[in-house]
Amino acid sequence: MSKFVVVVIDSFGLGAMDDVPQVRPQDIGANTCGHILQHFPRLRLPVLEKLGLMNSLGQHVGVMKPSASAVYGTAALQHEGGDTFMGHQEILGTLPKAPLRMPFSTVIDEVEQALIADCWQVERRGEGLQFLWVNQAVAIGDNLEADLGQVFNISANLTDISFEEVRTIGEIVRRQVQVGRVIAFGGLLESSQQILDAVEEKQGVYIGINAPRSGVYNNGFQVVHMGYGVDASVQVPQKLHEAGIKTVLVGKVADIAINPHGVSYQNLVDSQRILDITLDEVCQPGDAFICTNIQETDLAGHAQDVARYADRLQLVDSNLERLMEAMQLGDCLVVMADHGNDPTIGHSKHTREKVPLLVWQPGVEPAQLGARKTLSDVGATVCDFFHAAAPQNGTSFLASLHMTDNGGHHG
Repeated sequence: MSKFVVVVIDSFGLGAMDDVPQVRPQDIGANTCGHILQHFPRLRLPVLEKLGLMNSLGQHVGVMKPSASAVYGTAALQHEGGDTFMGHQEILGTLPKAPLRMPFSTVIDEVEQALIADCWQVERRGEGLQFLWVNQAVAIGDNLEADLGQVFNISANLTDISFEEVRTIGEIVRRQVQVGRVIAFGGLLESSQQILDAVEEKQGVYIGINAPRSGVYNNGFQVVHMGYGVDASVQVPQKLHEAGIKTVLVGKVADIAINPHGVSYQNLVDSQRILDITLDEVCQPGDAFICTNIQETDLAGHAQDVARYADRLQLVDSNLERLMEAMQLGDCLVVMADHGNDPTIGHSKHTREKVPLLVWQPGVEPAQLGARKTLSDVGATVCDFFHAAAPQNGTSFLASLHMTDNGGHHG
């Protein structure tokens, strides 16, 4: 009976990728991990240190040192930009497709006609730049928090419309557009006017709802993320299901990945609760793949709050020790990230950075995994570990994991 646990420390990058000067010049010099350790040179994360964080970082910062016992490497982002949704699809074995970028204004006609054809009540709001206002409770427009032009938002007052109806609206929009993501979400508001009061424009091209200001996150928040070109049938959860292995998703990954045959703990943000659930699942009988996302580090990056980021890292570090104590011979732990979000770089968006790849098993020998070309190598390794068919993308590193004489073996 084996567990394969992947803990994704959301946004914990190790330095700007080589293509950043060409594709994201605003991220030149980004190094989420390095800059946090520079800011707090006395910060010690003993478990991540043992797992090889400084080996992966490749530079000496603060009091933490490289580990002689680590199995470590780095992984590059194969998806464009630096995106939590596409990062997790990539981890789960998707070969990323390049989405189109456009303001909502370029597709408003098609989306409006499709909604009217499906009998929704649709009106246009806004002077000049316009967004759609559906059934007096749902706004459709540009996402103003992500990289502009990559995501459309559907913001709803769930007091006046059900989340299932909001999801249906989202599916209609998704079929009409080719941006990377459509996010359908809402919360329980006292009045739908709160959404209209949070309308903002950016750069004279984009118009949408400032989601935090609208209040949708405060009460009864629900969300579904709909990606472009994501085929769940070629991903790890489906491949494991076909091999009789359970998939458990905890935290934001459960909100954004498709896992119809497994267990998904959705709409969770609190890191301690997420890590407690992860530990509980590790202790359950039977084989399982467990993938957990720690979102609060990413939220600290968006807030440009270095102290909060460091605090959440310390919480993760102490809980990793609990997970490792609970793991049995033959189990496997991977600690990684999905992109960067350097809180010191001067902007509040994700940063395009390579990520750590830290692997541990009881009794594993030290090894270097090198610079992996894609996050999908983790998903490929998970399928290899459980003797399941490979996902669409990625190269397994399972053969690099060797046990000492008193160690266990996989499978």
